[in-house]
Amino acid sequence: MPVTTPFVVMAKPIGPICNLRCDYCYYLQKKSLFPSTEHFRMRPEVLEAYVSSFIAESPGPMVHFVWHGGEPTLAGTDFFKKVLELQARYTPEGWQCLNNLQTNGTRLDPGWCSFLAENNFTVGLSIDGPEHLHDAYRIDRKGDATHSKVMQGLRRLRAHGIEPDILCTLNAANSKFPAEVYHFFLDQKVRWLQFLPVVTRLADGTVAPWSVKSQEMGTFLNTVFDEWIRHDLGRIGIQNFLECMLVAGGKPANICIMSETCGRVLAVEHDGGTYSCDHFVNPGNYLGNLTTDSLADLIESPVQRAFGKAKKESLPGYCKECPVLSFCNGGCPKDRFIKTPDGEDGLNYLCEGYRSYYSHLQPELEGILGFYKKGMSPQAIMAEIEKSEISARAKWKTASRNDTCPCGSGKKYKHCCFASHRR
Repeated sequence: MPVTTPFVVMAKPIGPICNLRCDYCYYLQKKSLFPSTEHFRMRPEVLEAYVSSFIAESPGPMVHFVWHGGEPTLAGTDFFKKVLELQARYTPEGWQCLNNLQTNGTRLDPGWCSFLAENNFTVGLSIDGPEHLHDAYRIDRKGDATHSKVMQGLRRLRAHGIEPDILCTLNAANSKFPAEVYHFFLDQKVRWLQFLPVVTRLADGTVAPWSVKSQEMGTFLNTVFDEWIRHDLGRIGIQNFLECMLVAGGKPANICIMSETCGRVLAVEHDGGTYSCDHFVNPGNYLGNLTTDSLADLIESPVQRAFGKAKKESLPGYCKECPVLSFCNGGCPKDRFIKTPDGEDGLNYLCEGYRSYYSHLQPELEGILGFYKKGMSPQAIMAEIEKSEISARAKWKTASRNDTCPCGSGKKYKHCCFASHRR
């Protein structure tokens, strides 16, 4: 029976196997879950069980397959030709299967790009910014840089008519350079971008050196947002900001990290093993195997429901009283490992940055939504923002000591912002 609430599956056709050795990768270590003799490739019977089950149990009529890794291109085009055959066999009349491939881009030769284009795959491509920042952590098995190969992959995709979505991690290297990273993507004429913070917790409770610092993440996102709304609204879609716009408009976020609860994004390994989440592929979050269990039973199981509800139910009191809770909802559970100011467990490591970021965005987004409701175009909205900022600067320049402070506090200028603006 189909699941009525939409869900996503990250399928791992090659398991954790990858041709890169990115320092911050959390998935390479999953090899340890399997025997040393394991052949990391999804067998035909597992693939058929997955494709048929996912189609049968999806709400439809659009069925979105997400192929993840590891590096899924290592499975080869023949594997994905079989995927297409199975989808054609099991898709009901009037329904459609869509395929998304998340790749590091280093293996995108003309053959791969032709195959992806001919079969209408969408592509997610990992790039961490300009060369010196990307290559800080994204290296191959030999320890060599990968940026030039990834950029070649990007050019080849575009030559075949594919405009990929870009996933940029925020880490200890690139988070210090928000303007440089953002302008790199603008120069590359990227149309869709998402920033994903890297947090790796070590066994001793500290974080790995490549992890982004909380406040640096907040500053990075605030800096990029300020430029985006003033110059690039409608030109480039940035998932982080567009999801916040949904929340500011009273709608729920689409992405799990910002949602009240989670548990609707499963991970399916190459052997059919199914886990609660891509970040929780471990024995404690093993749900079953889709060769013997239905996806519907797994995602609606009491164990998985409890996993999803725990995101909300385990929030510390500090979070429940937070003014930006509706945007944050505690962030990803994997990052909730520090204490609140009053000593309660379960605060997100990125809390400081999230508070800065969401507090900064909220009033700006409410203003933008007001403009959109008036039917204004992105260009008109940016012009209105510029006009209001010019007017605000003029008020500061002409304000005298006994005037009402231009900041809007209601106090006299001399008792409010006079000293700070005179410096």
